[in-house]
Amino acid sequence: MLKYIIKRLLHMIPVVLIISIIIFGMIKIMPGDPVKTYLGGSRKITPEMQAKVEEKLGLNKPIAVQYGIWLKNTISGDFGESIRYRKPVSEIIGKFIWNSFILNLAEFIIVFGICIPVGIRTAVKKYSKTDNFWTIFSLIGVSMPAFFFGLVLIYIFSVKLGILPISGMVTPGTNYTGLAYVLDVGKHMILPTIVLSIGGLASTIRFVRNSMLEVIKQDYIRTARSKGLSEKVVIYKHAFRNALIPIVTLIGWSIPVLFSGALVIEKIFVWPGLGNVMFGALMQRDYSLVMTMNMFFCILMLCGNLFQDIGYVLVDPRVKVE
Repeated sequence: MLKYIIKRLLHMIPVVLIISIIIFGMIKIMPGDPVKTYLGGSRKITPEMQAKVEEKLGLNKPIAVQYGIWLKNTISGDFGESIRYRKPVSEIIGKFIWNSFILNLAEFIIVFGICIPVGIRTAVKKYSKTDNFWTIFSLIGVSMPAFFFGLVLIYIFSVKLGILPISGMVTPGTNYTGLAYVLDVGKHMILPTIVLSIGGLASTIRFVRNSMLEVIKQDYIRTARSKGLSEKVVIYKHAFRNALIPIVTLIGWSIPVLFSGALVIEKIFVWPGLGNVMFGALMQRDYSLVMTMNMFFCILMLCGNLFQDIGYVLVDPRVKVE
């Protein structure tokens, strides 16, 4: 297994390089002028100022040379300086990444904590009242836009009832520490977590249900029942284990999302996460920040694929790694 992991990690290197070249080229052809962003849009920019800033940012060199400089600095751990924040990119990402992580982690725990038992039950009790309820729930959850649902919750619980904060991560003007800080952040997380979870639950429950339905139709499940095994043993020991492979795929996709931002939700609830940072960086033509974040998400996705392959081996002994 260790040999396989090392081999996969080595194979990821050329993939990351190719993706970095593509992303770097796409960023460079984006419309907009980073020099104006750096100097401030309202300032009158002289040719001398333009040339000085371009030299400082390395924009006066050919694109191939700029990429080489970026690659060399990135390998050495220097991700550049953000034009928008005037701080090192690593410091900005390190500050906001955990805000997105705790929000997405809460959604991840809720979704998979509910969808697996509910998906199994709806598959076993096909066309029952429980199955029909969750089917309707899934259809509504998938059809309802996240921004609309978020605004509805804000109107009900924040504007009308006043029991939950409208936006932000902490209450403005407070300096909570310790448990008080945790409780304040938790209170601000309730609405965005609900919006994220509803969308995730709606699709994931159907995914688990369909996976279980495919398995419980197999001959070996009928054989297990004919041997007199209890229904609980048949479902959870035999059926669910074989239904885990597509679920592992779903979990592998979800892991990179833990560290990425939820742009729509973060904009609605003014949550200081990577989604907001990424949107602002794109609007301000903050090349260093956009490039670093895109490469970060790229590596996360590749690691998620590796996790999926390892997960297949763990849940299904028939799958071998080479």
